[in-house]
Amino acid sequence: MLTGFTAALLVLGLLAGAVAAETVHGVVVFSRHGDRTTKHYGAQALTSLGATQNFQVGSSYRARYLTAGSPHRILNISEFSYVSSQVYATAPSQGILLNTATAFLQGLYPPLVGLDPQVASQTLNNGTNSTSPLNGYQYVTLQGIVGNSPDAIWIKGDDGCPAYTQAGDSFKQSTEFMTRNAETRGFYRGFFPVLQSVHDYKSADNMSYAKAYDIFDLINVARIHNATSPARSVTDEQLFQLRTLADSAEFGDNYNRTQPARSIHAETFAGGVLAQLNKTITSRGQLKFSLLAGSYDTFLAFFGLANLTAVDPDFFGLPDYASTMVFELFSSDSASASSFPTDPDAELRVRFLFKNGTDGALAAHPLFDSGVDSLAWPDFVDQLQPRAITTTAEWCSTCQSQVDFCAALNQTDSGATASSGGGGSGGGLSNAVAGVIGAMVTLGVVAIVGALAFLLLWKRRFALGATPDAGVANGEKRSLRSASHGSGGV
Repeated sequence: MLTGFTAALLVLGLLAGAVAAETVHGVVVFSRHGDRTTKHYGAQALTSLGATQNFQVGSSYRARYLTAGSPHRILNISEFSYVSSQVYATAPSQGILLNTATAFLQGLYPPLVGLDPQVASQTLNNGTNSTSPLNGYQYVTLQGIVGNSPDAIWIKGDDGCPAYTQAGDSFKQSTEFMTRNAETRGFYRGFFPVLQSVHDYKSADNMSYAKAYDIFDLINVARIHNATSPARSVTDEQLFQLRTLADSAEFGDNYNRTQPARSIHAETFAGGVLAQLNKTITSRGQLKFSLLAGSYDTFLAFFGLANLTAVDPDFFGLPDYASTMVFELFSSDSASASSFPTDPDAELRVRFLFKNGTDGALAAHPLFDSGVDSLAWPDFVDQLQPRAITTTAEWCSTCQSQVDFCAALNQTDSGATASSGGGGSGGGLSNAVAGVIGAMVTLGVVAIVGALAFLLLWKRRFALGATPDAGVANGEKRSLRSASHGSGGV
């Protein structure tokens, strides 16, 4: 008969064996920015607190996926020195999101002096040592995407999309919205003394559920950063109510099962995830870590699109600052794997994980109401692909967009496909993706015909002096929240 101590050791051994039986081959991470200034004035910026939050999250991913001894370490990933073929990072060319990704990457690959001093310095022929600035700071390549680029849709598929705007506007005509707007009128008017100094809140009549997120954001940011603001008088209970109402308003704007156009940005994001994971497969694991930085609205839209709200009603709420979603590509091995699977479609699985802010645990959640925390790669593709937009032409058609690259595609009638996927070598599609996603290649490279047409149109418009195009469920919703939470993306 086993003693309690011996039995506990046996259980721990079995659990350790179960963990060791898995080998991670690649991940796709989507990150929200950290603490920032208010969105209201249109010049929001990451604060020092926000940069620290993204750095902390990046460090936690380093501990999970890069550090030797971690049961989730990505197979053959460089632990100390950044290797460009293994890591792909991208963000829209907006300061707050570029800085978000930069801070995350600083945590993922910190300065080398603190990791491996021998790698951090070089001995020159004259006998002196040379160390990179900032104690061996590592310059991880970050791809910025301008708003009028075809590649912007994979992270910000709602920008420049009239169909999305119209669908969001229709939410404001819904019974749910109008009822909540009427019921909360008195509650919002009570905050006028707090915001009366804000230039476009000059009357209590402007205070309503129609501006739920903006009101919450102004008050939340002021409570964190402005010691003399009247917002300091707002109680935690009142802030929680403001947050919960903002949750419902933003979720309603970004998802409705009967109106897919509200979640177009989740569909393009899904297409990008499929292609990034496919790039890891077709490169036989050379691409190991993909990072995308984006906005809270993509989180909310994807929560609805992937049926995560059926798993936990907290997914109806806004994600906290520095929250992350992860798609983990792994294999279940009878022994510790030393190479990429020979039959990816048969051996690879995908797990979805979510980390709410800096303090939340990175936890797995079943996608698509499947009831299981991971899916075989072909099953994952079968579930996500019908929910995804996978080509630039499809996005242009669905959105009825007139941005430059859509006009170029229409002029050439090329039906050009989008790029989707990161660094690393290798090409083609896995068997599960072939014939399903189509000819997606890498995030950052648009199809040749579409790109040429885009450049020709851009040249003509530039010559003329033109500017580029700028880029609900029923019942009470609980919130993904923390004391430090505030606004959404950008």
